[in-house]
Amino acid sequence: QVRLVESGGDLVQPGGSLRLSCAAPGFPLVGYAIEWFRQAPGKEREDLLCMSASGGRAYYETSLRGRFTVSRDNAKNMVYLQMNDLKPEDTAVYYCATTEQPDCEPTPGFAFNDKYRWGTGTRVTVSS
Repeated sequence: QVRLVESGGDLVQPGGSLRLSCAAPGFPLVGYAIEWFRQAPGKEREDLLCMSASGGRAYYETSLRGRFTVSRDNAKNMVYLQMNDLKPEDTAVYYCATTEQPDCEPTPGFAFNDKYRWGTGTRVTVSS
């Protein structure tokens, strides 16, 4: 069973950038779509975007287009979330997840879907 590990979260000032990483030790991510979710304090976990096995991208939170970009490096078995121009409302725990399918769904996933495999999350705090 796939185990995902996120890293890269930090405290950053508004307008700053971070790159989050998603690794899967011992499990090849190539061939699977990877999604990024986030959960802000007191809010439900929301599906932000997805990158398919073939490199296609689906933005479920369309307001993030232009600020957040997902990419993958199959040689390193890593998926990344580049976040630019961060805002205080981006403060959340960020999770990568997969349903072990190659394609992204056209609509955002529900966090309670038991088909998802999750990491433990990485915390991003945007504050001056």
